Amino acid sequence: MSVATKARKLGLKQRYALMTRGLGWETTYQPMDTVFPYDTYEGIKIHDWDAWEDPFRLTMDAYWKYQSEKERKLYAVIDSFAQNNGHLGITDARYVNAIKLFLTGVSPLEYQAHRGFAHAGRHFRGVGPRIACQMQSIDELRHAQTQVHAMSHYNKYFDGFHDKTHMHDRVWYLSVPKSFFDDAMTAGPFEFLTAISFSFEYVLTNLLFVPFMSGAAYNGDMATVTFGFSAQSDEARHMTLGLEVIKFMLEQDEGNTPIVQRWMDKWFWRGYRLLALVAMMMDYMLPKRIMSWQEAWEMYFEEAGGALFEDLSRYGIRPPKYHEVAAKEKDRISHEAWGIFYNYTHAAAFHTWLPNEDEMAWLSAKYPKTFDKIYRPRYEQWAKMKAEGKRFYNNTLPQLCTTCQIPMGFTEPDDPTTICFRSSEYRGERYHFCSDGCKDIFDYEPEKYIQSWLPVHQIYQGNCGGAELGQVLDWYHINQGADNLDYDGSPDQQLWDKWMSDRKKAAS
Repeated sequence: MSVATKARKLGLKQRYALMTRGLGWETTYQPMDTVFPYDTYEGIKIHDWDAWEDPFRLTMDAYWKYQSEKERKLYAVIDSFAQNNGHLGITDARYVNAIKLFLTGVSPLEYQAHRGFAHAGRHFRGVGPRIACQMQSIDELRHAQTQVHAMSHYNKYFDGFHDKTHMHDRVWYLSVPKSFFDDAMTAGPFEFLTAISFSFEYVLTNLLFVPFMSGAAYNGDMATVTFGFSAQSDEARHMTLGLEVIKFMLEQDEGNTPIVQRWMDKWFWRGYRLLALVAMMMDYMLPKRIMSWQEAWEMYFEEAGGALFEDLSRYGIRPPKYHEVAAKEKDRISHEAWGIFYNYTHAAAFHTWLPNEDEMAWLSAKYPKTFDKIYRPRYEQWAKMKAEGKRFYNNTLPQLCTTCQIPMGFTEPDDPTTICFRSSEYRGERYHFCSDGCKDIFDYEPEKYIQSWLPVHQIYQGNCGGAELGQVLDWYHINQGADNLDYDGSPDQQLWDKWMSDRKKAAS
């Protein structure tokens, strides 16, 4: 008599293997090198693709179920925020300018990351990293969409939100984040993962998302902070992918070490320069501040990053080049960046302002070595000019760094009173840089950076709508007198003051 046997249920590890590694195959119609041409040309040697470890064994069906649950919770909060006029609960309308900068400067990068990881996933012959990249690609697309939805409520009431995609491609200060991702996406797949998954996601992302989302919560912006909570589990996977790809390359062949080290040096510095936008947001754009940029740098890079690179030292990896310069600049970079934008806010799609006395007292306490000596006198002079009806706007076009594309406003590492200026000659042309880090990056692969689309150069060449400021702003799609100029007297401030006045009258 036959006995019926119950089919044994596959374990999670077996099921995951069948639905990921089990889907790969060796090509026959075309050689593998022809199908996957990009994962060898960088010089990285991989001897065993199966050695790739998957810390998160998440199948696609489980992924969709997991993400859909998060979406339901996120959009419930976003809808509640909109229906209850959540914008009236923020601390001050000045805060909205931080949202404008994030939405135009960071959210488009999420979409760029989506495209970059999809491309990298296609070009890894190993199934493990291919699946990891494809899953992250979907995450990044979700982040772009949910950020736009979370912040879109502000577009109903405040200026500067109306054309973020167009602005991302054209506006001068947005060329800084755009060039960062253009640089990464035109690299090979291993360098792309080192740039984005490791250097940005693992080493530097806490300096972006933790202060920003904490700042949103502290300033009453529950729509934005809810997006941050919704994205945190995704970010945990992304950070793990970043560390895994580094260890995978280093363990496969000792010849990979110098290549990986050079990429770490490059992408640390590129990411650090990009974070100057975050530094000024933390110190100047949040009406209620959570911590200073200096404190965040010490916590998230010097302490956490120091432990990370100590761990990687067993592979022959040292901390990234010029990290000591970043340590010297941590008490000045936010002030220098805010000074640049205060100079040029008539050409920006958000407002700037001078810190009030309470805010300057906070800055003085957080930066006792530099603020009162160097930056307070500058603000006092600008305040005097403004009181006389001569609010200072710089009407010249600044020289830009060829690599990071930031105006040359940063100072010498050992002298915060002297502008840092470096240059290189290549094929009879001279190129200018804001730092030794940016110069080193250019000197190693100049052919890549001589193609930089530098906004100031393009304006001088007549490629940005015309020679007059108004023509350039029209080309940017900046609404003059509404999106730009000083916060004081702006339509945003007038509307906010009216709302607060009406609220007081209703309460009395």
